This record gives sequence, structure tokens and C-alpha cells, in this order.
Amino acid sequence: MTRRWRALVLAVLAFLGAVTPHVAASQTLSAGSVSCKGRFVNPITDVCWSCLLPISLGSIPLIRGAKMDSPNPPSPICVCPAPPPLFVQIGLTVGFWEPVRLADSTRKAWCFPSLGGIQLPIPFGISSGTSHRSTPGEGRSTANYHVHWYIYPVMYWLELLTDFLCLEGASFDIGYVTELDPLWRDDELAAIIQPESIVFANPIALAACTADCVAASTAIPIQPLFWCAGCRGSMYPMTGNTMGTTGEVDGSLLAVEKFTFKMHRQGLAWGTRGLGAVCGKIPMPIADKWQYRYQLTNPVPNVVGPFTCPMNGATHVTYELGKTVPVIGEDHGYLVWRKRNCCAGP
Repeated sequence: MTRRWRALVLAVLAFLGAVTPHVAASQTLSAGSVSCKGRFVNPITDVCWSCLLPISLGSIPLIRGAKMDSPNPPSPICVCPAPPPLFVQIGLTVGFWEPVRLADSTRKAWCFPSLGGIQLPIPFGISSGTSHRSTPGEGRSTANYHVHWYIYPVMYWLELLTDFLCLEGASFDIGYVTELDPLWRDDELAAIIQPESIVFANPIALAACTADCVAASTAIPIQPLFWCAGCRGSMYPMTGNTMGTTGEVDGSLLAVEKFTFKMHRQGLAWGTRGLGAVCGKIPMPIADKWQYRYQLTNPVPNVVGPFTCPMNGATHVTYELGKTVPVIGEDHGYLVWRKRNCCAGP
């Protein structure tokens, strides 16, 4: 899937340069006109390496950390199917957090903060909206965000755990761009993949998210409340339209959390946590709220302190101070940490 997206973007750029240069010149949103800003993520200094912890063997923590962990399989021994002639593999049930994806969250179409703030010269695609408030961070607002999803397996690149088969091995790539996804902008059209959203569009369901906010901010989110994004409200609709947010970090992170849910619903993201995922990734149309952490990397990396990589729905108030600088820009980037339980064998 990632190769298709990359090929599509390259084909669009080639088409613009070779066939319609006059259209591109008149309609392109250039970096200077929309002030797309950002910085490349340094894979060493911009990564909160303490978010890797805890590391567990079954339910036993081998290396503790300051961050809350999601539940692990109880047994330290695992047995998985294997190809002939062994047929079974016996190993150790390992649990750890792995940085595997990078996400842009921006209100400017074709703006890529994590690629240095470049603006692709594409005159079509679904345009981004603007926030309906005069002063960012004051009061609540409605905003429209685009999300760009990158394949970003940092630990595999740096060979931090050599010959460890549990790591995802891949190269840097663009996995998804929402400018080309009509479902990302239209709440009604998005109902095609989320017909259950109408069930949770009521005050009672939204009120339950208050409890999820408290749980996510003090420990871990409440898993059965899958429709809740904790302190940020509801996961529905799975679009870039956010409502009721209280700041730039709040709104942009909600868009990334909703997009993660959307990737699971479309079968582009799978389950990697829990007993069922020990022997391999499993289909998971409803995203596991205990499987992800989100670390702010743009415009200012959040790498120090106890609130560096919160789980879904945790409050942003504890770490957003000083992380949104108007001079640098307010286009955001997040490093996505994914919990992995796997059977590590010989």
C-alpha cells in the first residue's frame, strides 16, 4: 500500500511538471504563500528513548520505566506455529514499545512539517480548512486537519536490537496522505466505514468520555469506551474535522488519534498487543487504545519529563507549554509508539 501512495504522489508531480505547468504556476500553494513550516526529525535527539520502557517477559517487568504500561500476556513462555519441519516455535513472550510511524497533522493541504516544512506544488486535492477562532488556545473551536502517515521504524534503522525478529523491518516511506481521501473531509461520506457512529452521537455517550479522560491522564485509557478520545472528546467521525478542541496541540493530536482508528478500520493497521498478537499481527477493525503512544516532535520535540508520550486521550495540558511557537510554526508532527507483544525464539 505504501508503494502505491508514493507512486501516486510522484506521478502527480510528474504530471504537473510535464503537462500543466501554467496551471501549477497559477494555483499552486507554495511554501511562501501558506507559510508551511517544520523540521526534519532527528532519529536520535528528537526521540524520547525512555518511551521504549517498560520491557516485559510475560507479565514480569524486566526493565521498568516511568511510563504506564499496557497489560501483557501472563505466561513468559509462548508456543507459535512454524513452517516445516519444526511446525511449532517455542520462545519467550516479550513486550516493549516500538517507534514505528511518524504523523504530520496540519491545516494546510500538502504541507509536510516532518519533511522540513516543504509544500508540494499540487494544485488539486481536498483543501484544508481553518480554525474558527481568532486566537489559538483561547476557548473551544472547530478545525480541519490533514494527516500524513510515514513508515518510520527507527529502532530497525539504528540496529538497536540486532537480530531481534520482533522489530518491524522497513525503510522510510510515505504510507498515506489524506488530501487524496474523500472520506477524510466528509463526515457523512465517512459513515461508509463507520456506520456505528450514529449510536455514539448522543450526550450520554459523550459524557462517558469524561471518565476516559481521567483514566488516560492518570493511568491508561478505558478500553471498552472505544468511541472516546479521552480529554479530546469522541473518535467519531473518523475525519479531519475536529470539534471542541482547546489548543493547537489538542486539535492536531485528536486528528492523529482519529486517523489511527481509521487506519485500523480500513485494514491498514493491525493489532500487535495482547495474547492474540503474540504469534503475529492480527486484524483489528476497532483500534486498541492500549496499543499506542504519541510523542510530539514538531515544532518542538517533547523528549524530557514524565509526560513525553501519553496514551490515547490523555490531557495535553501537562506538556504543551512551550511546544507551539508561532515563529517556528504551528504545523505539528508526532512519533507514534506501538506496543508489541511477540514470541521471541531462537
